[in-house]
Amino acid sequence: MLKNFLVLFSALFIFNYCISQEDSSKLDLANCALELTHQKVVYDPSYFSIPYPNGDVPENKGVCTDVVIRAYRKTGIDLQKEVHEDMKANFKLYPKLWGLKSTDKNIDHRRVPNLMTFFSRKGITKSITNNGADYQPGDVVSWNLGNGLTHIGIVSPVKSKDNKRYLIVHNIGAGQVLEDCLFDFQISGHYSY
Repeated sequence: MLKNFLVLFSALFIFNYCISQEDSSKLDLANCALELTHQKVVYDPSYFSIPYPNGDVPENKGVCTDVVIRAYRKTGIDLQKEVHEDMKANFKLYPKLWGLKSTDKNIDHRRVPNLMTFFSRKGITKSITNNGADYQPGDVVSWNLGNGLTHIGIVSPVKSKDNKRYLIVHNIGAGQVLEDCLFDFQISGHYSY
């Protein structure tokens, strides 16, 4: 009986430790995203030839995906490398919206549909709801803006004025900013990675 209790207690301890580690990692990501809002960035969707791995476009330029890439990089995760390696091994599973016949390590990770595919394959796909409380700091959210346009951002640790949801760190044209925009567009994806 004591042995069964100890096994159950150990399992619960390990489960709770893993959950708290995941929450801590997500909060780290949310805080890293928040730090990015202090950096002046001009919206620039240009194609750049960048080093690999750990390549980045010029630090004063970027788009929505660069917010996600830079925040993860601050936590030690190189999405350029991770997405490239998964696309290289599983190219047929990724969107074919750009007419490419093979991977391009300069741009693949900078495309929202590719990040959505990567997060759904390698992370946790979470429910899309109309409840702000379901979107927690460190979650990644993507939106469909219409006319084939997509967008992506990170849920921050900062609450909205009405305290009903967390604000989003994103770049939709005004640089890397913190805004209350979770439900401003049609949500197309909700992930944890």
